[in-house]
Amino acid sequence: MADYTLAVSWSGKDALSDSDANKVISGDDFNTEFTTVQTAVNSKADIASETFTGTPLAPTAAVSTDSTQIATTAFVKNVLETYIYPVGSIYMNMAVATNPGTLLGFGTWVAYATGQALVGYEASGTFDALDESLGAETFSGTSGSTAADLAAHSHNWAIGEYSGSVDHGTNIINVNNAAATASGVSQEATTSSAGSGGGHTHTIAGSTLQPSVTVHMWKRTA
Repeated sequence: MADYTLAVSWSGKDALSDSDANKVISGDDFNTEFTTVQTAVNSKADIASETFTGTPLAPTAAVSTDSTQIATTAFVKNVLETYIYPVGSIYMNMAVATNPGTLLGFGTWVAYATGQALVGYEASGTFDALDESLGAETFSGTSGSTAADLAAHSHNWAIGEYSGSVDHGTNIINVNNAAATASGVSQEATTSSAGSGGGHTHTIAGSTLQPSVTVHMWKRTA
């Protein structure tokens, strides 16, 4: 690996008299010098990319920069704060319960929507307001408090044993088309299928919880 040194004494030519043939710069002089340069350059090994040590500094680009310019840590942080997680953003993590302010290094974050599922905003209807809590995890009481709330259905009802005469005017009562006797009857009857009539309630059995996955959620407030 040779260093380049001058092969022709260029400055010495100036001191020569005008009649000295060596004062003339010839093509051979250029050939000799450029050959020496070529040999020195070709003997040098390729240098790998520079490895920085310490804390090197570089200009911080604007967050909208889209080029091959070096991205500083300040640039990355600005992009995260401005575009990825601006104020109002929701951060979710299923493995780590650490506040995002500690993980990301910026912003004020608060636990958000604990015990609730997220739903998309709609311009009108039930979900037409942002950050609105609706519904509950459980319900109490009964559902279908009036017959109008229910689909067509029927009920079984029982008549217990009784004794004595059951006489409605001149006719003995009939249950399910079976004639009652004066000594007693024990029968079960079924109402007709209907979706209207007297008010009554039905208790709902089973789960009303939508399919869900539990995660940690935070909202950025500042």
